Amino acid sequence: MVFKFNISDKGKAWKAEGESISLLGKTIGDKINGKEIKPELEGYELEITGASDTSGFPLSKDVEGQGLKRVLLTKGFNMRDRTSGLRLRKTVRGKLISDTTSQINMKVLKAGSKKLEEVFPEQNLAEQSSASPSAAVATEGQSKAEKPKAEEKKAEALKVEEKKAEVKAETPKAEKPKEEVKAEKKEEKKEEKKESKVEEKKTEAKAEKKEEKTAEKK
Repeated sequence: MVFKFNISDKGKAWKAEGESISLLGKTIGDKINGKEIKPELEGYELEITGASDTSGFPLSKDVEGQGLKRVLLTKGFNMRDRTSGLRLRKTVRGKLISDTTSQINMKVLKAGSKKLEEVFPEQNLAEQSSASPSAAVATEGQSKAEKPKAEEKKAEALKVEEKKAEVKAETPKAEKPKEEVKAEKKEEKKEEKKESKVEEKKTEAKAEKKEEKTAEKK
């Protein structure tokens, strides 16, 4: 019978998988030798803390045998509602480990000669490799944050230039001296007089032409 094992030790869980006929008939709370799971775990003393069957139903230490049973529970398996006094009927399996059991949870009571990191080196490497990318991302993020961004500098320079242009546009033009203003006004008057004289000559010429035409008719 192939079982999946979850071995917890000091807040860390180690996974294993294998056949162990000697576990059949054990119950939750029993203590076993680690070599019954894996030869490298010789010297380890483990306690069975829980289990579940192939359908996901948990084994209950309060139910005898290996069959399924519906029991009233106030806490524990899937009891998400914490209302005081609430009792729910749940389906559980008896505490006896059998051929219907799929997963067995254990905790370390006594360590053996070899560390769990040495017994499960592939899991230790996987944890280190999963941690290393995050560290690399963190260092990359720090380096990016420390480097000055050329785009930001360009944008700041453009803003400064725009402000200078606005200031120049807003500054009033220097007033001309009074003498220059008077001279300009005189020139304007002269031009106006010339234009008026030209207009007078044109009107006179038109009047003369009309007179000539009327005289010819007569």
